[in-house]
Amino acid sequence: EMQLEESGGGLVQAGGSLRLSCVGSEVTFDDYAVAWFRQAPGKEREWVICISDDGIPSYVDSVKGRFTISRDNAKNTVVLQMNNLKPEDTAVYYCAAALYHCAAVAGRPDYWGIGTLVTVTS
Repeated sequence: EMQLEESGGGLVQAGGSLRLSCVGSEVTFDDYAVAWFRQAPGKEREWVICISDDGIPSYVDSVKGRFTISRDNAKNTVVLQMNNLKPEDTAVYYCAAALYHCAAVAGRPDYWGIGTLVTVTS
C-alpha cells in the first residue's frame, strides 16, 4: 500500500505563495495520477488540481492562473505551487493518488495523505 506524505503548508499573507510537496512511497509512483484536494473549515472536501501519470494537468476554475502542478518521478514527488493566494484558499490540503488518470483520482482515490494546513490571512 502506498503512503503519501504532504509537506509545505503554513501561514501566508494574501498575495503570497506557498509550495506544497507530496511524496509517494511506491516504486511505481509514475503510474499514478496525483491530485490535491482541500477542505476548508465547515466545508466539504473539494478537488483542486491534478496531474496524470503522463504529466497532463487539470484544474478547477478557481485556481487557474494561480496554482500549478508538476511531478518529478525520479523523486516520487508532486509539487503544488500556489501563487497569489487568497483567504478563501485557506484549507487543509490533501494529496491523493489513483492509477493513471485524473478522472480516477477525482472519483475515488486509492490513497490519501494526512493533509497539510494552509492558512492565508487578509
